[in-house]
Amino acid sequence: MSSYPVTSKYLFKGPRLFFASVSLSICLNLAVILLVLFSSISVKANDDVHDNTTDVISNFDELGQGTLLFKQNNQYKRAAQLKIDVAMNITGMINRVSVIQSFSNTTDEWQEGVYVFPLPENAAVDHMRLRIGERIIEGQIKEKGAAKKIYQQAKKQGKRAALTEQERPNIFTTSVANIPPHETVKVEIEYQQFVNYDNGAFSLRFPMVVGPRYIPGKQRIQGFAGTGWALNTDQVPDAARVTPPVLQPGSKRQNKVTININLDAGLALEKVYSPYHDIELDKQADHYQIHLKQGSTLANRDFELIWQPNASDAPKAALFTEELNGETYALIMMVPPTVDKTETLSREIIYVIDTSGSMGGQSIIQARAALELALMRLKPGDRFNVIQFNSFTSQLFNQSELLTQTSLQQAQNYVRSLEAGGGTEMATALHAALANQTTSNGLRQVIFMTDGSIGNEQALFEIIQKELGHSRLFTIGIGSAPNSHFMGRAAKFGRGTHTHIGKIDEVQTRMQNLFEKIENPILKDINIDWSQINKQSQSISRNFESWPQKISDLYRGEPLLITAKADQLPNAINISGKVANKGWSSRLELNGGKNRHGISTLWARNKIAALMEQKRDAEFESIKQLIIDTALKHHLVSKFTSLVAVDVTPIRPQDKNLESHAIPTHLPAGWDHNKVFGRPFPATATDARLNLIIGILLLLLTTILILTRRHDSYV
Repeated sequence: MSSYPVTSKYLFKGPRLFFASVSLSICLNLAVILLVLFSSISVKANDDVHDNTTDVISNFDELGQGTLLFKQNNQYKRAAQLKIDVAMNITGMINRVSVIQSFSNTTDEWQEGVYVFPLPENAAVDHMRLRIGERIIEGQIKEKGAAKKIYQQAKKQGKRAALTEQERPNIFTTSVANIPPHETVKVEIEYQQFVNYDNGAFSLRFPMVVGPRYIPGKQRIQGFAGTGWALNTDQVPDAARVTPPVLQPGSKRQNKVTININLDAGLALEKVYSPYHDIELDKQADHYQIHLKQGSTLANRDFELIWQPNASDAPKAALFTEELNGETYALIMMVPPTVDKTETLSREIIYVIDTSGSMGGQSIIQARAALELALMRLKPGDRFNVIQFNSFTSQLFNQSELLTQTSLQQAQNYVRSLEAGGGTEMATALHAALANQTTSNGLRQVIFMTDGSIGNEQALFEIIQKELGHSRLFTIGIGSAPNSHFMGRAAKFGRGTHTHIGKIDEVQTRMQNLFEKIENPILKDINIDWSQINKQSQSISRNFESWPQKISDLYRGEPLLITAKADQLPNAINISGKVANKGWSSRLELNGGKNRHGISTLWARNKIAALMEQKRDAEFESIKQLIIDTALKHHLVSKFTSLVAVDVTPIRPQDKNLESHAIPTHLPAGWDHNKVFGRPFPATATDARLNLIIGILLLLLTTILILTRRHDSYV
């Protein structure tokens, strides 16, 4: 203040200086007010940290994922979690899943709970039920805006209500309104999905935690549409909806999940196992009952189940069908024959490694080990480079270097020195990896290692689509809870493939599988001839649809997987493509398939996913309406449709207030809390209003600086 005194002599320098001085005074007064507000919030936060009461808490410590957190009298009361039960029913290549989360409102107030939870990126969510006592309220599919309006109206009227919305293909939000004091609430979500089949083994992943995400861009101060710790930005306009609060390490709160699986693979199995959780098996014929050995587990890492058939029984093709409303839906799977490598081409390989804060702890150890292994696979004649990124991007060489003993040793030393810390500015790393594509000979491969903990996926997908050139992008998901939606979609747009490494013991085997894919011929330019359908009748031709319509390249061990709808399926289809620049074709008979409920749901999910990949141009409004129509017809949650359940009878008296708050989550297993947040108390638990005050304060201080500089110029 003393550096820029406002005295009477400046008032005689002219009207502009007078108003500048007045504005300066106002800004300084506002700054003081905001500083007082900031201090009061900070003091309150510090007081809350030391609040050791057991039933009333004022911060997010000792809370966990799946815990309803209710605001009451400026404090937060915990609604005790009873349990989270996951039940899977796997038949062949289809998995039907029920997730039941049970909560109790332990307060004396009426409450609304809002919570964010992950599901598999290919989950087709088609049912939601709200269970309060003996009442069961079935969710109905509506357009997103209409569903929100119905929910808000029911909430205001005191009716029991629930709303399930999709934020990302793998992140959902459920809101529950008007939970009576001391009552238990159960929210049941049902979804259907394909199981993965690769290299002769089936697998599935069930995510349990939404990890903290890096939110780039300029903040948009336009209200608080979500309950997360981040403000919306121009790059992540829904940031407040995908950033639930995070627990501190050592929290006494432990949120447990039970998992029970009924597995009917339809063939004899050589082994069934889970790489990250201990399980017990009860085998009866070819059926397996599977559950966690300890009964339950902490909800802080992905659950994965792998089942491998005997080599002689491994399927080469499969057909599942469903008849619905006079139409036939089909799921078709075929594994192309393996073609041995015919020649070795020189390659340019760009290794990209994420060294941001979320990669701290076990993740950076796994990533370094995987990268060192990849470097050892380089062959004479290959060119390569290593790029690392966090808040900034840097690379080992100015441009790709020829493999020599010296360049390899430099790379190994460089990789061993990498440490995790800072933000996740992935866009700059993608630009760098896809730049300098001047050579047309040989193969150019980009191997991208990250946990994918970012909020601006769409912007990154657009970079890949625009700048890919003749490169191919392969993603490796690192850690206990990688962003599988980003991994799979980035690899698809990059004409590559992806894999996951969840612990150090997996580095050797999973990297070996990836090497076999990228070092062997791929099946590309795939085309499916459905011409027999068109020969049958004009009506069949009009009603026929297959998704995806553009088939991605297939790498060694990967199956062709498509869904189709028709009045009547043809007797056979012809599949063609190129392997090692040689033509390949095969005829697949469509008979003897098994009837399975839910094939129509998977077809619709495939269609919606393919349509969402369309560029967001002037024509997207018509595509959006097609997505909405498909989702409404098949009762699916999508980006533009939600499930809403409302009890017809008001239950909350109008003179009783309704309190609301969000759900905190666990930090994914193996993450280093200090690397992510940079301090013991989680930055992600900061109230968004505090961020807003800080932003306004900085804006005012900038204004003060500008005014005082102008002020001095008049002196």
